[in-house]
Amino acid sequence: MNTIFRKSVLGVAGLAFAGGMVAGPLNHDTTAAAMASSPAAAVAVQADKPDMGKLIPHGVQGAQSRIDLSDEQVANVKAIIAATKKAGMDERAAVVAIGTALQESKLENLGHLGERNDHDSQGLFQQRPSSGWGTVEQITDPEYSTMAFLKGLKQVDGWQDMPLTVAAQTVQVSAYPDHYAQWEQQAADLVAEHWNS
Repeated sequence: MNTIFRKSVLGVAGLAFAGGMVAGPLNHDTTAAAMASSPAAAVAVQADKPDMGKLIPHGVQGAQSRIDLSDEQVANVKAIIAATKKAGMDERAAVVAIGTALQESKLENLGHLGERNDHDSQGLFQQRPSSGWGTVEQITDPEYSTMAFLKGLKQVDGWQDMPLTVAAQTVQVSAYPDHYAQWEQQAADLVAEHWNS
């Protein structure tokens, strides 16, 4: 899965989160607000996130890369997580899948890129119809392409005990097998953020 000729210009998300409180009636109940700011409430919110030791059991390998994500890319993260749950697989499988998609497409559901295309690779995982991954319509569907990737991952004996880059490479058979490693931290952070959302 050659990524050299992939789309190089990424849309930079202009996400800005604005928060604030709108003043309510003078007699409104402040108990909920007080509880939300208490340390116990903060611990309860953190407990809902998957354990980072489970998400990155082997630690990250090498220098890590990170990109800002657009709304479309975040939607693709959520689609990968939903498909992982549907496949009955755990958070670690989602980290492997998201890390793979970060390397292959920067989480963009790419169509055919003309002369810049790597053979007939398309979609989040740059799967090839000619290699039996499915039709163009299927592999450009985030749920289908994730399920196809996870089906391949399930067939890798001991994938749970492998570093991300080894597990991903065993499924993808990339010309650049070590490139998946650079996305493990961002993939884990994304799973931690969106697994229970």
